[in-house]
Amino acid sequence: MGQQNHTWTQSFVLAGFAAPGSLRPLAFLGTLCVYVLTLAGNLFIIVLVRADAGLSTPMYFFISVLSFLELGYVSTTVPALLRTWLRGRAPVPAAGCFAQLYVFHSLGMTECHLLAVMALDRYLAVCRPLRYHALMSRQVRLWLAGATWVAGFSAALVPASLTARLPFCFREVAHYFCDLAPLMRLACADTGWHARVHGAVIGVATGCNFVLIVGLYGGILRAVLKLPSAASRAKAFSTCSSHVTVVALFYASAFTVYVGPPESRSKGTDMHMALVYALLTPFLNPIIYTLRNKEVKEAVKRVTVRIRTMWKEP
Repeated sequence: MGQQNHTWTQSFVLAGFAAPGSLRPLAFLGTLCVYVLTLAGNLFIIVLVRADAGLSTPMYFFISVLSFLELGYVSTTVPALLRTWLRGRAPVPAAGCFAQLYVFHSLGMTECHLLAVMALDRYLAVCRPLRYHALMSRQVRLWLAGATWVAGFSAALVPASLTARLPFCFREVAHYFCDLAPLMRLACADTGWHARVHGAVIGVATGCNFVLIVGLYGGILRAVLKLPSAASRAKAFSTCSSHVTVVALFYASAFTVYVGPPESRSKGTDMHMALVYALLTPFLNPIIYTLRNKEVKEAVKRVTVRIRTMWKEP
């Protein structure tokens, strides 16, 4: 990497993963397959929830919002990964780089808030069943969903704008997309203060929501253990298990990458962990929410019957 003048801001170069040329086509095809399946799986959930009246509940509304978010989340980074697999080092304009940084972190923080809202939904369903539908009315659902997006896109302004104003001496980003830590390593100035501010903003967003989720599930656990029969306890746990799995995947990778100073992580850790939360988690979410879900399977049958009936009609 060659050192440049402090005023350089024209473009960056995404280094991507170091891999032999013979493996790059296979990596490209594998990534493309996962990307297409991720888009298809999340679109499937959105369409199914809209098409079947049996899934018009608060839980499935929030799952469809999460699927919509995942479409944007995965599409923010995976095209850049595909380009680096094909062409190796990929140039990206500085404005495009900072826009990607902002959108990616906006969607990530929106997901933090949305997962907390989904935990609140499960808490009300289990602990306040008689008032659940009144508390989670359509207006409340829309307000909560909108609030998560506003909060996420507002909070991400801080790290994105601070990073964009840094003076950069180097061009090559040791990542396959523009993220905070790899960009800060290219700065000419001391980024210690920036790292602390980034850690505070992201830490508050992730930490507060994580504590809220843990507290809500503590209440759910106490309520479930008081249920009289094993069957009712198993049913209550089954409605929460998918969400707990998604929360564990998301927060485990997020805490690993974004909590703590960037220099404390070994080179390449950011890229490998990014594959978990930016590609693997959006890919797994539709599977987690549908694979063992009887309501979704029944909804698929109902929609399939409706489609067949429509085709048979003259």
